[in-house]
This record gives sequence, structure tokens and C-alpha cells, in this order.
Amino acid sequence: MTANAQTPRSERIVVGVDGSESSMQALRWARYLAGATGDGVQVVTVWQARGAYNMGVVPDQEASGDADPLATATSAVERVYGEAKPATVEITVHEGHAAKVLIDASDGARMLVVGSRGLGGFSGLLLGSVSNTCSEHARCPVLIVHGSSQPPAS
Repeated sequence: MTANAQTPRSERIVVGVDGSESSMQALRWARYLAGATGDGVQVVTVWQARGAYNMGVVPDQEASGDADPLATATSAVERVYGEAKPATVEITVHEGHAAKVLIDASDGARMLVVGSRGLGGFSGLLLGSVSNTCSEHARCPVLIVHGSSQPPAS
């Protein structure tokens, strides 16, 4: 696990990844946007100890089948970028509440990208609690990715 390396505003796009299809779409869009702006991508995965209240972009170890949050993030990056991860992509893993970690990571970022729904919560809601909280409190612009529309080809 790497420490949270904060770089200047114009150099990184933060994306929340929990292994859900919604977060994979967010990562695809972050990749596209980073290519257009020349920014790096900071992939943020958050985990909570079993028994902690699960509020969103937290890998549910039973749902994802993956007990290692770093493996969840690494697998997502490999699926979107291929096996040769660019040097401009940084994976960070944090313990805590997903919305708070993502909001903190948004400080100084060009943009925060999240999927509309993660692995946890109530499937009938339009926005998950994490994407909703991030949209209200992030310290940079927020893109909430809905649906399955792919970004334009690079």
C-alpha cells in the first residue's frame, strides 16, 4: 500500500475504485480525461474492518471475492489499462470511511471521478451515499459516472 501522495491541482485526477462495474466505468472515464489533460490518475480504494458500517466504495470482501483491497485496485487498473500500468497511474489504499477518504484525496486534484453506485448500500437509489456525499463536499469538480456509455476512443 502506498501513502497518499498529493500532487498539485493540475496534475492528477482522483478516481474511487471498489471493483464494482460502476467504479470500473469511473476508471475508464478518468483514464480518458487524464489522457486529454495530461494529468496522472490516482486510483483510491478504501476498506473497512469487518463489522464496520459499510457505506459505499468499500470493497465488500464477500461480494467481490477478493480479501485484499490492493488486489482489487490492481485488478481494476489492469482491466482498464492492460498489464503495462503507466507510470502516471498511482494506486492508493486507505482504511476508513469511503466518502471521507475520497473527499480528502480530492484536495488539490483537478477532478474526482466516482461511479454512481458502489458495492454497498441500497440498489434502488439513483446515487449511492458515497457519490452523493462526494458531490456535496469534494474540494474539486466531481464527475459521477452513470450507465455504460464508454468514453471516446483515445
